[in-house]
Order: sequence, then structure tokens, then C-alpha cells
Amino acid sequence: MLVVAAAGGVRLHLRVKPGGRADRLLGPHAGALKLEVRAAPDRGRANDAVVRLLAEALGVGRSQVEVIAGATGRDKIVSVSGLPAVEVARRLEAAGIAAEVRG
Repeated sequence: MLVVAAAGGVRLHLRVKPGGRADRLLGPHAGALKLEVRAAPDRGRANDAVVRLLAEALGVGRSQVEVIAGATGRDKIVSVSGLPAVEVARRLEAAGIAAEVRG
């Protein structure tokens, strides 16, 4: 899974499974981080659940996590501000997700 350094933080590529059994990180999937959320893809509920899950997993506030692309699809790009890419990779690895930093 790639953690891409960007101005002021990082970008993560996600593959999201809405309507899952639990809110959880599943692991790498074709260069992206696969995760599932219980929320249905209805009126942005799944996106809100993605933001909550990532904020909790990375130990940051929800306001630091934003879906910047793919709001209506399963493939998303999320921006995480306020943390360097190496720290995001370290926190993901602490959660059992292998991460590689680029940029």
C-alpha cells in the first residue's frame, strides 16, 4: 500500500466496501488500502464512516481527513493533513498494514 507525500500531509488511495460487517482496515489491495464500513453508500454515510475509521486508525482528528476524489465510487483518494508520510506509514504498520512511502 502506498502512502504518497503531498503538500501539508499525505494522500491515500482506498478501495472501500460499504455495507460491510464492521468498520475495519482490511489491508493492501492493488496499491490501495482496502477497508470496509458498515454504513451504506447513501447520502455520504459511507464516506463519513471512512473518515471516522481512518481518523481513529491514524490517531488524528476527523477534520484532518478528507475524501478528495471518488466520493461516489468504491475507489477513493483521501487526504490526511498534519502528519508526514513516514508517520502515517508507521501508524498503519502499527495497525498491521504494510505501507510504502512515495514522494
